Amino acid sequence: MDCNYELPESGKTVAERFGIDLKKRPSIFLSGKVGPPKQVPLKHLKTGHMLTKLLKGMLEPHAQKIENTKDLKAKCLNRDMCGLLLKGGKPEPYVKDAVSNLLNKYPDVTFASVDSTLMLLSNLEEYLPEYKAGKHRFVLFKKVSGGLDIAGKDENETEGEADKKKDTGRLVTSIQPLQYDSLSFGSINTLIQNAINTKGKSMRKIPALPTIKTRTKKLEAAEKKKRDRFVDRERKANEPKPDEQQQQAGMGGRFSQSNDGTKEGRKAERDRRREEHRKEQGYKPKTPEEIAEIERRRRERMAEEEAKWNVGYEEEEGEEGGDSPVEEDYEDLDGDEYVDLDEESAGGSGDDEEEVIDLD
Repeated sequence: MDCNYELPESGKTVAERFGIDLKKRPSIFLSGKVGPPKQVPLKHLKTGHMLTKLLKGMLEPHAQKIENTKDLKAKCLNRDMCGLLLKGGKPEPYVKDAVSNLLNKYPDVTFASVDSTLMLLSNLEEYLPEYKAGKHRFVLFKKVSGGLDIAGKDENETEGEADKKKDTGRLVTSIQPLQYDSLSFGSINTLIQNAINTKGKSMRKIPALPTIKTRTKKLEAAEKKKRDRFVDRERKANEPKPDEQQQQAGMGGRFSQSNDGTKEGRKAERDRRREEHRKEQGYKPKTPEEIAEIERRRRERMAEEEAKWNVGYEEEEGEEGGDSPVEEDYEDLDGDEYVDLDEESAGGSGDDEEEVIDLD
């Protein structure tokens, strides 16, 4: 490329427009996927291996490393959608594989990581699961409006170009934290896919941008109090509101009590719903006479079913001269001969007396 070519609109050369220093030979720069043209520093041009390593790092998909608030805003919050991994320690191999697969599946989503053992994200911790050593967390950001561009701040632009560029306004973002205890490709993939399908409607807009601070015991205690206040606000916001006065007047009596989670409140809610269902179905309570008639019919049906079974039929047949069903169904399980003690006591008493030996 001829870097000395003058652009017709601004009158600047290509090198001046994009800040390329032609004194550094060879002049190599990248553009496109990495954003605006970026010149390769001379320290990476000493050997071909060093240049190849730099190009792979810039062109191949990888997670951005966040070390301060400036990196967080530029590399993550200012992107359309960004997934931030808050490491609670050294990532396991399965976590690295999950992030690598996500980078390939979602090329339009930026992924970044921050070391939570050393740094703390203020204005964000209360929305995430509580920090535990060794536990990784994940949160998805989606830019709502605004940006980091401010009109008239680029040194390489003329006054006319600066006037044309408008201030994007304050950066506003929304979040969707992952609530699972363990990270996996499936859980993060579901989170991102849900955000894409709903166009960010399921995400929560936060009032202030997160900032990175060094983790200290004092900051941890302050964040814990902030988390407790946030949990209390969420609990109060989710508490059931009292029913409107018109509904209370229409219900009347015990049905006017709202379900506050207590035993009495739940019972009142069940009674109210039961009453509404009965009114919708046109239910009428039964009189004592109707209840007695239902009971009489039930007893008649029971008597008819009992007669079908012919209870006592086999016993009567056995008494009339047939074989005893008990003797027919008996099975000798222990190998001993079945002995009827009644017959022996009645018919064999004489023989027993003759065989008795007088030991005295």
